[in-house]
Amino acid sequence: MVDVPEGDTIFRAATRLRSALVGKRLVEVEVRRDPRGRRGPEPGTEVTAVEAAGKHLLVHFADGHVLHTHMQMTGAWHVYRSGERWRRSGNSARAIVRVDDGTTAVCFAAPIVELRREHDGRDRPTRASRMLERLGPDLCDSGIDVEAVLARLASLEPDTELATALLDQRVAAGIGNVFKSEICWAERIFPFTAIAELDVPTRRRIYETAHLQLTSNLTTGRRTTYRGGLAVYARSGRRCPRCGETILSRRDRAARSTYWCPRCQPDGKMASARAVPSRDD
Repeated sequence: MVDVPEGDTIFRAATRLRSALVGKRLVEVEVRRDPRGRRGPEPGTEVTAVEAAGKHLLVHFADGHVLHTHMQMTGAWHVYRSGERWRRSGNSARAIVRVDDGTTAVCFAAPIVELRREHDGRDRPTRASRMLERLGPDLCDSGIDVEAVLARLASLEPDTELATALLDQRVAAGIGNVFKSEICWAERIFPFTAIAELDVPTRRRIYETAHLQLTSNLTTGRRTTYRGGLAVYARSGRRCPRCGETILSRRDRAARSTYWCPRCQPDGKMASARAVPSRDD
């Protein structure tokens, strides 16, 4: 099972990049297939910071440039020592950062990679910068403002399904497909419940659980939400670890699967969901 990039994955990647790059001098930064084709920071420019925000990762340079990547479902950052062989094909490299101690950081397969200058009024907002501006509170932060999250959640259409709302980064940043299913299972809520059916204490509990699950995985090598692993994600057709019922899954229009236990997470409209066991992602 692939470790899909979510808030915890990006946080760990930022930690690795921060240790590898910050305070060092740039040898080269290369951004491939950048439609704007703009020039980046000059050799010798210091890397000043690496920042994670939801599924966004930003590398900051002393001259005001920022390398902004958005991982979505496919992106990954690797760090290599001098002469070390890359673990993925160079054809999938979207951005390469080389610094003066021989370290190379490579961003593979990220759908969005942009190089721009910070606080430059001459630049029009880019797709990535607009996405960043709309992000809700980051659930990987230690001091999450749950009330701000609930206010954003309340702005969605009442018939929005919980699974959809959890993935909406404008409400809260960091939840992806794995945690979406795990959070609903932990709270015993059918993932396709309309948010209008959830009272405020339940909504608050959902996002408190999301915050706990994400922050509990910021320093771990293996993502864990229940007894050393995952409870329902990618376990379609297997037994629920809590009650023994068969786990179900359903794909949405974007081909993202949601997993749940029909006994632990019941819903009166189950028949209309047409849920059947399906092969794991």
